[in-house]
Amino acid sequence: MEIPKDYLDINKASWNKKTEVHYASEFYDMESFLDGRSSLNDIELSLLGDVSGKKILHLQCHFGQDTISLAKLGAQSTGIDLSDRAIEKAEELSKQMNADAKFICCDLYDLPNHLDEQFDIVFTSYGTIGWLPDLNKWAAVISRFLKPNGQFVFVEFHPVVWMFDDNFKEVGYSYFNIETILENGEGTYADKNAPIENKTVSWNHPLSEVFTALLNNNLEITSFEEYDYSPYNCFNNTEEFERNKFRIQHLDNKIPMVYSLTAIKK
Repeated sequence: MEIPKDYLDINKASWNKKTEVHYASEFYDMESFLDGRSSLNDIELSLLGDVSGKKILHLQCHFGQDTISLAKLGAQSTGIDLSDRAIEKAEELSKQMNADAKFICCDLYDLPNHLDEQFDIVFTSYGTIGWLPDLNKWAAVISRFLKPNGQFVFVEFHPVVWMFDDNFKEVGYSYFNIETILENGEGTYADKNAPIENKTVSWNHPLSEVFTALLNNNLEITSFEEYDYSPYNCFNNTEEFERNKFRIQHLDNKIPMVYSLTAIKK
């Protein structure tokens, strides 16, 4: 599998474009967030537990809503993201909300060259690992920044979801990580009609690849769950069957849409 040498530049340019649209979108609802709404969902909140007084590293934080929400719960949070525009927005937002959060702009794999701390919790969620070609390197970064007995908390869209075409009519992609996925598209999940064009480079990662990467980097998996819904209305052909729970209408509850896991650094 060939990895384009410029994949970071391509994806950074895409996320810089998306940041401007996302910040103003109904999807991210900045008005209610600034008014005190937490951006964290029930799934991750139940896994995180009481974070008051804990140091949390939030990987691939976009423009920082979750990082700031963690800070508002009493954590000392640090968010990192590849997009310099997203980090600029995150820093502005954190200052505006007087949150105990700081932000670093860098490629996730390069984080050890930008940060020299260890954390009680490393957290990442929803649409993150698909942008990373090598999960063993990802898990090594997680292990590097966790204190002994520190906890990794991970919530992600299920790899079964990424097998389908955009309208969930046909299987268009392999479940397994056998190819680099190069795509050109318009709009974004937060505003499908946004007047932006996106070129992206991504990878599908089966569950076995996730588990193996963590286990090979001194991380003991302590919980794993699958969910037949998404807390975000970010796909096509969805229905909201309960408040803030979305499924693909014609697939009902037949496919897993999200999974979660926790792991402890041994």
